[in-house]
Amino acid sequence: MAENSSETSGSVHRRCPTHSSPGVGASKWIRLNVGGTYFLTTRQTLCRDPKSFLFRLSQADPELDSDKDETGAYLIDRDPTYFGPVLNYLRHGKLVLNRDLAEEGVLEEAEFYNITSLIKLIKDKIRERDCKTSQVPVKHVYRVLQCQEEELTQMVSTMSDGWKFEQLVSIGYGRAHQAEYLLIVSREVKGEESALPNNSGELVSIGSSYNYGNEDQAEFLCVVSKELHNQSYGTNSEPSEKAKILQERGSRM
Repeated sequence: MAENSSETSGSVHRRCPTHSSPGVGASKWIRLNVGGTYFLTTRQTLCRDPKSFLFRLSQADPELDSDKDETGAYLIDRDPTYFGPVLNYLRHGKLVLNRDLAEEGVLEEAEFYNITSLIKLIKDKIRERDCKTSQVPVKHVYRVLQCQEEELTQMVSTMSDGWKFEQLVSIGYGRAHQAEYLLIVSREVKGEESALPNNSGELVSIGSSYNYGNEDQAEFLCVVSKELHNQSYGTNSEPSEKAKILQERGSRM
């Protein structure tokens, strides 16, 4: 890569000017200290956008107040994590982002360095991403939990992260002749299925998460049961006052 090599874009030829320097190597390669991280690149790469900050830096613009560290690298007080994709874009013209990098972060850097083509590219990607997100239908995930009467208050009061109480169904008496119930809760989700955290070690999940909200068909949650005769339970399955209050609350929602 020659120091004064020209760039070609279609039929347009733009020459990257250089200033005289002690040696060819010193004029071709430029060392950058971005937020404490060093980057080594060529003057030609930084000349990709003649209106950018990096172009002016590479040409030692006298109007640009730029300092160097003890190694001779230009000091730039910016985030090096997001500078990497910016520099790679200048190298090969493509925007490549790791999964843990947000487009907004790279956009901030592109705007700081005034790289117009990259600014437009990232804004288009953000609009495309936001459009896809807004088109994801809102669905409901339902969860059916089995719990004893003494656990009802704790379970309902500790529900969080968007989970909402839907219905309480009495299923008679379980172990130690304690009244047991099915607690049905739901949560709105967009394009993913989440699980309800188990806030009580005594709660036993008897069902999976069910996704609802198909635009074409109405769907229902069907809860079925089966009698087991290997244990003797009490015959009185009348719910307590506490359970009645929760059942009435669920029927009104």
